[in-house]
Amino acid sequence: MFRISMQNGSAALDSRQSEAKRTAAVVLAGFCAFIDLYAPQPLLPELAHSFGKSPATISQAITVSTLAVALAAPFVGVLSDRVGRKNVIVPASLLLVLPTFLTAFSHTFAQLLVLRFLQGLLIPGVFVATLAYISEEWGTRAGSAVAAYVTGTVLGGFSGRTLAAVVTELGGWHTAFLVLALLNLAGGIAIWALLPMGRSPKEPDSQELSQLQAIAAHLSNPRLIATYSAGFCVLFSLVAMFTYVNFYLAAPPFNFSTTALGFLFVVYLVGAVINPIAGRLINRIGHKMTFSYAMGACICGGLLTLIHSAPAVIVGLAVFCTGVFIAQSSATSYVGTVATGATASAFGLYVTFYYLGGTAGALLPGHFWSLGGWPACVGLVMVVQAGIIGLAQKFWRSAPSQVRTA
Repeated sequence: MFRISMQNGSAALDSRQSEAKRTAAVVLAGFCAFIDLYAPQPLLPELAHSFGKSPATISQAITVSTLAVALAAPFVGVLSDRVGRKNVIVPASLLLVLPTFLTAFSHTFAQLLVLRFLQGLLIPGVFVATLAYISEEWGTRAGSAVAAYVTGTVLGGFSGRTLAAVVTELGGWHTAFLVLALLNLAGGIAIWALLPMGRSPKEPDSQELSQLQAIAAHLSNPRLIATYSAGFCVLFSLVAMFTYVNFYLAAPPFNFSTTALGFLFVVYLVGAVINPIAGRLINRIGHKMTFSYAMGACICGGLLTLIHSAPAVIVGLAVFCTGVFIAQSSATSYVGTVATGATASAFGLYVTFYYLGGTAGALLPGHFWSLGGWPACVGLVMVVQAGIIGLAQKFWRSAPSQVRTA
């Protein structure tokens, strides 16, 4: 009996260790996916000066990557269905090293854009497959795993921006991309070592819906359409605010340096600390109410940034990004609960809409900036957020017990 007890204890310990490794790998995947994507944001004033571009034009350094992500995401879902999640996640994270490294040697704005586009094509291989992996391996407990993943994305986004800004101040923006490439390499190796293989790849099945049929089914599901729209709004809001706030704070009366702009993203750590409660909140009050409250917090944070005081702007941004991260956890985990089969393609579509939102968030507010500066940008974001709260209230179900698990 004692031996049986010892065996059971050993099995439980092994299970906990396996769970910890799996969770750590998911956090690292989120970290690696986001360390490059928005790293140029605090560098935009410096890049605009270096290449002689306007704020609206230099924002294409963000737009081109998010557009590439949106284009590649659906195909990554199909690929990971066939070859396995880890067999997509690890190669994509390691291949990111190459365009990131080469970006350090860009001498023209066109070269920079091409390499940023290549980064964007590879990034979905990390997180689309990771989201599908979470949905399959955690099942009904996916909410907490998605929250852990989002925490990784928060840490990656913060680290990429802050490191890029500090290194740029010390050694120029070219050196910053070399540092990011080294982090990509280390992260890819760690994911390879920690992430279990997961479920076996699916064999083609003549009775299975084709990918086009699956996508058509997803796009005819009103709750999924509302969820995709929510994803669009989430990244639209985040990119819009954290792209153009750099120009707002670099100008009088604030006059922030490049390093100061980089450390502005310390507010992301507030989101990283608070975001783990998102899973518990979703389980308690449901996806719809969690998302709506989170978007309401974003609107309050956005209003604070209109006060001409650096502390007020920083607090406003902290409240704003915390709301965005909780909303992201809610919307992302909701996809798995309402997708009727073909989960990877459902997540792929979500990511497409999500990054189309990011593309619009980098591009559209530039026109509002030209018309009315920072207040016009904030007003645009608030209108979009108010609209998406209404859409979620109309189409999402209210409580977890009402939601069917795929």
